[in-house]
Amino acid sequence: MKIWIDILTPKQLLFSEPIVKRLRVKHDLLCTSREYEEVSKLSKIRHFDLMFVGKHGGGDKKTKLDASIERINKLSKKIEKFKPDVVISFGSPEAARISFGLGIKHIMFCDSPHANAVMRLTLPLIQKVLIPHIIPKKEFSKYGISEKNIVQYKAIDAVVTMKREINEKIASPFKNNNKKNILIRVEEEEAAYTSKSSKIIPIIQKIANDYKDENIIVLGRYTKQILNLQKAAGNKVKIIKMSFDGKYLLKNTDIFIGSGGTMTAESALMGVPTISYNAVPNIVEKFLVKKYLVKRETNPSKISNHIKKIFQLNDNQSQKRAEKIVNQMEDPIDKLIQIIKN
Repeated sequence: MKIWIDILTPKQLLFSEPIVKRLRVKHDLLCTSREYEEVSKLSKIRHFDLMFVGKHGGGDKKTKLDASIERINKLSKKIEKFKPDVVISFGSPEAARISFGLGIKHIMFCDSPHANAVMRLTLPLIQKVLIPHIIPKKEFSKYGISEKNIVQYKAIDAVVTMKREINEKIASPFKNNNKKNILIRVEEEEAAYTSKSSKIIPIIQKIANDYKDENIIVLGRYTKQILNLQKAAGNKVKIIKMSFDGKYLLKNTDIFIGSGGTMTAESALMGVPTISYNAVPNIVEKFLVKKYLVKRETNPSKISNHIKKIFQLNDNQSQKRAEKIVNQMEDPIDKLIQIIKN
């Protein structure tokens, strides 16, 4: 069988790794993506073979539309030539439109019903969507897919991505000293579902002032964003682009502050003490907060106080809670393989 997998984000790439490993034993695979710096960098780090077609549309609605139209035009020619029997995506509007137009069955993984634009552009056109059990089916069916075509798995997506192997020989951006390592991830600014109102700058400033004797690293996403962060924080913190595998950074982290997305979930399931400033409210983040794997806080002073408490406790309660939750989860890829067989 020929299978096309369209991969648009770093999280999707990491989630695809074990899928590709299992499917390529019996099937002919084509993995595509678009020009997007974080994906292209990660694909090189992970030695993941991708065909890049088209580009990321940026933060403007018109440029997003133009990039999508151009990508559909270029990609459809390659897919018509490859002739796949099945398409797998994680919410790709281009893959949904092409698979619908060419009459190819489309299976989609998704844990982000809050991504309103992507849901509206994909769900009415696909055959099956696989979702974490913690998200009600109605969150997806309201976009035009029947509940009978929504398959739940007893896991969250980070349980797949966090199990990947990493290269321990890479030089760490953290200084090799006896200080604590604080890692801060800046939210996505160019996705259609974000509000563009940054909560993170006052948080960074507070942490930089209160923990100037520790190692503080801020993970930025875009050049303009990083320049703004440098103006706001000065030289009190180290600001870098995501040129590392996130799991490698988290392995060396004493506390992680994230926006509530993929890296927040990975950090929590790895047992790293994790704070979410909830830039993009979502059901997975709520689940992690409810299970006491994540502390949700947006007030800079309260975040600083929570960091202090964690450093004072210096226990492994986060690790124990995370291991218990992870052991209760199943492998979503088993569900995917069953659907493909059927």
